[in-house]
Amino acid sequence: SSGINAEYGINSLVNGVYCFGFLFMTPQLFLNYRLKSVAHLPWRAFMYKAFNTFIDDIFAFIITMPTAHRIACFRDDVIFVVYLYQRWLYPVDKSRVNEYGQVFEDEVTAPEESTRELDQSPKEEVSEQEKKDQ
Repeated sequence: SSGINAEYGINSLVNGVYCFGFLFMTPQLFLNYRLKSVAHLPWRAFMYKAFNTFIDDIFAFIITMPTAHRIACFRDDVIFVVYLYQRWLYPVDKSRVNEYGQVFEDEVTAPEESTRELDQSPKEEVSEQEKKDQ
């Protein structure tokens, strides 16, 4: 009787660890969704997750293990696929300050403002010339 209870307790704890492991990976997905950006997910950390997921999959196929552990390995794949989708869907926000205090939007918007000024001035000259002609 005590052996069955111990086995049930251990299985419950293991399943709890698998469940909480999954729950601890989802806040990043929610954060990406709320901010509509993946700028706060560094490329190096993303590649670490990709490598870790790949190694887990290889071992899930090669090594004999309990079914619950295999499912836990493949649930990481679901999270990783959603990460990939978010990386494709949401552009990197260049106006956000990165970890080094750099903002890249200033370099992008400066030439656009100067072209706007150039585009506006010839239109005004043309309209003045048309007024003179009329």
